[in-house]
Amino acid sequence: MSQTELDVLREKVDELNLKILSLINERTAVAREIGKVKEKQGVNRFDPVRERDMLNLLKEHNDGPLEQPRVEHLFKEIFKSALDVQEKEQRKALLVSRKKKAEDTVVEVNGERIGDGKPTFIFGPCAVESYDQVEIVAKAIKEKGQKLIRGGAYKPRTSPYDFQGLGLEGLKILKKAAEEQGLAVVTEIVTPGHLEEALDYLDVIQVGARNMQNFELLKAVGSTNKPVLLKRGMAATIDEFINAAEYIIANGNDQIILCERGIRTYEKATRNTLDISAVPILKQETHLPVFVDVTHSTGRRDLLLPTAKAAIAIGADGVMAEVHPDPAVALSDAQQQMDLGQFDEFYDSLMKFMKQYEMNR
Repeated sequence: MSQTELDVLREKVDELNLKILSLINERTAVAREIGKVKEKQGVNRFDPVRERDMLNLLKEHNDGPLEQPRVEHLFKEIFKSALDVQEKEQRKALLVSRKKKAEDTVVEVNGERIGDGKPTFIFGPCAVESYDQVEIVAKAIKEKGQKLIRGGAYKPRTSPYDFQGLGLEGLKILKKAAEEQGLAVVTEIVTPGHLEEALDYLDVIQVGARNMQNFELLKAVGSTNKPVLLKRGMAATIDEFINAAEYIIANGNDQIILCERGIRTYEKATRNTLDISAVPILKQETHLPVFVDVTHSTGRRDLLLPTAKAAIAIGADGVMAEVHPDPAVALSDAQQQMDLGQFDEFYDSLMKFMKQYEMNR
């Protein structure tokens, strides 16, 4: 074959490549329109029966030289690329999306402007056990100039035999101790049925990791006028986490704080694996403030300070950590809560780090 013949064939390949590209883009545009129609009809975008019909049609008309398995592989990728385009456009349309709202959402609680550029902190015991216990921690929080306290009155536990919380009585204890010290209450609600009775005793509704995809609960808290701290599920992707927040905002409540609290991996050195990269991703993809729960992500007191520093350095809007007057006798998560002395050391070291970090920026 002469060089001229080779050049002619190459030119033909280039022309075919451009035609294929044009046809793929044209097909993607048509598939996008089909997706819009399906969305209006409330139909799932992906239809496996329809995909099989299309592949069968290709098989009937495939005269080679490509073998059918190769043809199916190529066209499945084309089908998938069209769905990917639709999903990206759908994400841009989300109410929590940065594309939908460019400016940061700021959640105001007890004088704290969460998401306004200055890190906010939430401390408190894992579970409310008694008034004396909560009062001691509340005083320690107030002494540090902080304005929020966390504590669990309803405790979803892996084992049905573990301490499940004091319920409404725990909420009353938490509220009383918080009011005496001028603090706002952050506490978890586990079912929509508990929500109405709890609203008078809390300032921020926490939706825990186990309930991140409790869609009825998400809808219920979305119908309130209370800020919501939404924790990432232990096996949830970032997209799933964002869509959980969308359930809340779609029901009218845009006062949402996202909280990365570690995900489950094969690693056993920590309770969970802190996905610190989730913070900048969530800040880029959404307009919501992002917290990091260093207690549940690590399950280790010795890692609370370095992970809190990492959270601040990477751009988190706040840090959550657990404190107990005597962790050794705590009714839940004894091994990961700080005692008061450790709390002092943790807080002082973190404040020094923040000052140095700000000076070096």
